[in-house]
Amino acid sequence: MRYLHTMLRVRNLDVALKFYSDALGLKEVRRTESEKGRFTLVFLCADEDESLLKQVKGRGAPLVELTYNWDEEAYGEDRYFGHLAYEVDDIYATCDRLMKLGITINRPPRDGQMAFIRSPDLHSIELLQKGDALAPKEPWSSMPNTGHW
Repeated sequence: MRYLHTMLRVRNLDVALKFYSDALGLKEVRRTESEKGRFTLVFLCADEDESLLKQVKGRGAPLVELTYNWDEEAYGEDRYFGHLAYEVDDIYATCDRLMKLGITINRPPRDGQMAFIRSPDLHSIELLQKGDALAPKEPWSSMPNTGHW
């Protein structure tokens, strides 16, 4: 397993970028705009970590992901922290092992690419398949979401 990023929700992307970039010195390394989903994702890294982005194929690491939802939402203080993200070698095997340990898979890896679980303190943890998505297969393909993440 490899640490990827921590996601933080922000109310004002410009103000957040001023803080993380100007005050902390983090550098924007990737941006995704989704008209359909009505959100912007901005990934930041520290200067000393930038070389890791070039060395590691795929997602790179470690990053801070700022998530700006275009439509205002009331998260409450506890939901501005979004999630930790880890890359795993086999998402199906990882989820199977976690289930055997009694951990609920809140968002199963139906797409062979992404799953979510929660810690005992209800922190969301995203698991992402290393490389290309695995082919969809049961029981994951038809497994419903449980709770929220």
